[in-house]
Amino acid sequence: MSGPSTADSTEIRGRAPLVEFLSKGCKPREAWRIGTEHEKFGFRTDDLRPPPYEGERGIGAMLEGLAGFGWQRHEENGRLIALSKDGASVTLEPAGQLELSGAPLESLHDTCCEAASHLKEVKAVAEPLGLGFLGMGFQPKWAREEMPWMPKGRYGIMRAYMPKRGKLGLDMMTRTSTVQVNLDFASEADMVKKFRVSLALQAVATALFADSPFTEGRPNGFLSYRSQIWTDTDPDRTGLLDFVFEEGFGFERYVDYLLDVPMYFVYRDGRYIDASGQSFRDFLDGRLPALPGERPTMADWADHSTTAFPEVRLKKFLEMRGADGGPWNRVCALPAFWVGLLYDDAALDAAWDLVRDFSLAERHALRDGVPREALGLRFRGGRVQDLAREALAISAHGLQRRARLNRHGADERIHLEPLLEILDAGQTPAERKLELFHGAWGGSVDPVFREFAY
Repeated sequence: MSGPSTADSTEIRGRAPLVEFLSKGCKPREAWRIGTEHEKFGFRTDDLRPPPYEGERGIGAMLEGLAGFGWQRHEENGRLIALSKDGASVTLEPAGQLELSGAPLESLHDTCCEAASHLKEVKAVAEPLGLGFLGMGFQPKWAREEMPWMPKGRYGIMRAYMPKRGKLGLDMMTRTSTVQVNLDFASEADMVKKFRVSLALQAVATALFADSPFTEGRPNGFLSYRSQIWTDTDPDRTGLLDFVFEEGFGFERYVDYLLDVPMYFVYRDGRYIDASGQSFRDFLDGRLPALPGERPTMADWADHSTTAFPEVRLKKFLEMRGADGGPWNRVCALPAFWVGLLYDDAALDAAWDLVRDFSLAERHALRDGVPREALGLRFRGGRVQDLAREALAISAHGLQRRARLNRHGADERIHLEPLLEILDAGQTPAERKLELFHGAWGGSVDPVFREFAY
């Protein structure tokens, strides 16, 4: 989850500046970049418990240690809560999940190097503290009540509001982790096409990355429980956004959607003001109960845009939000999958041809069924595994045509290899862990912290 926006403080009136804000995301192809984010669960290596913020072995101490690698410090109420350097940032999710929000980079090779460098720094700081980090979609061992809370003002507001809108919002905040990628578009028409393709195929990413089969030490009946969590978090700000597929969709329609998403907060003078459930439309008219008479700034709008959580989110780029967290090579594989599909014209056309006749009911059947069945879900006479195979083939051709080579002369297709292995085995990461749980692990999830830690 984001921190306060660095957008400008220009006061806004009406919808037009909000539409213009999104349209400024349009970039020529040569300016397209890849921004990768990944979250991970911290744990104490002696008792496997999630570390709190405070203390010699806390997440605050982790950030202090990472700051020594040349990161700029960002504090809230005197507490270090984020770091930044060269366009990247390290931030804290509500229960201390550590997130790298990567810099906008030119190639997948750059992205993979960035992730490796970050994880090397994390390991260097964590080991002396007796801490480890795990990439999975859902906390496999600890109950919601056993998860710590980080000292960030926006999380206090969300913590109070979430239970009013769904049963699992606090689980989303404290017990989920993801890997995401942010990608650019050239024009409004390009945005629309990419948005539709990525929404239709988001379930494929969920299936390939499914890695959250345990809750409180036992199998939970799902392969991506993280994905299932989002179905009972907050219906006002989650879901498939069916209107994206309607004729005439564009920046204006997305602005209307965001205006109807209830607010969480307004950030003023270093503190978060509770505006939960209030209307941004009222804010535009100077009638926000939390700040009577004030009108929003572009920074307020940018902040508000981060509080919608659909399967694909539009900012000044498109954000793919369907994948469970995982090990370092899947951190590289997620952007590879989407870059191959969306950053090559022929691949984008082929991907659109693959999904353009999906009905609304079929898109929802994929979304609803994949959390439990992943690649095994039946779809159009086959299974999602077959759909994934087609999508991966398109992606690979797209990456081949991009022809971005690493220092060994390999193109970006090498980053798809973990997904091809999953596809060939017909076994998701979740199913592999379930097999171990029922076999070598003897019905315990504790070994996951050792065998699958970074």
